[in-house]
Amino acid sequence: MLTEQRHEIILNLLSEKGSITVTELKEVLNTSESTIRRDLNTLDEQGRLTKVFGGAVEKNNGISTTELSVSQKAVFNTEEKKKIAMYAARLVAPNDFVYIDAGTTTEYLIDYLEEKNATYITNAVTHARKLAIAGFKVILIGGELKGITEAVVGNQAILTIDRMNFNKGFFGTNGITEKSGFTTPDINEALVKETAFAHCHFKYILADSSKFGETSAVTFGNIKDATIITDKKNGSFAKLPNIITV
Repeated sequence: MLTEQRHEIILNLLSEKGSITVTELKEVLNTSESTIRRDLNTLDEQGRLTKVFGGAVEKNNGISTTELSVSQKAVFNTEEKKKIAMYAARLVAPNDFVYIDAGTTTEYLIDYLEEKNATYITNAVTHARKLAIAGFKVILIGGELKGITEAVVGNQAILTIDRMNFNKGFFGTNGITEKSGFTTPDINEALVKETAFAHCHFKYILADSSKFGETSAVTFGNIKDATIITDKKNGSFAKLPNIITV
């Protein structure tokens, strides 16, 4: 059995059971204990599970309610985010009415946009400024400014977005799981995301592979309702048909 196949089986078992022992894996995979331990070490280093004495547990069985600032997020997985953004930028066509969600990966998207005959709508002040300086037509959604993510949230933002219909929408996310879908820690930001998500004909989630298997407090979209653009597929997510790897 190939290493990748063993890894997929291990991750699928963890997704079903939450935890697994080395002894159980030996029986399922019909391989040596040393091979199992090497597999668990590799998957732990990749952040896809948590190795414990005698086995492993599913990564992050808890729910995240914390949010890093934009400057803190900006230092993580930079090259992966840029590749994802570069691919996504090519999806914008002339005359598109495009929603760009707040977030670091969606901010990189702006660096690669070339289509000037499109209108861009965003709830991120930083995004709106970059778009305007670059000469794009941009509409900034009004409302309450959330300092830590620099996103505009609140009832005014939701009411404005609720009147709009977007050809395409590009969204960030803090976590992706099959059970909880696309999640974010803050209820106010989730409500804005959910409203924009519902008003997009084509929905794209821009997420590096570290987001797979993570769950934050509030769901804003179903995993089957958007195309995920990422740098690589992880575990059971590799079977999903709506994932593009770049």
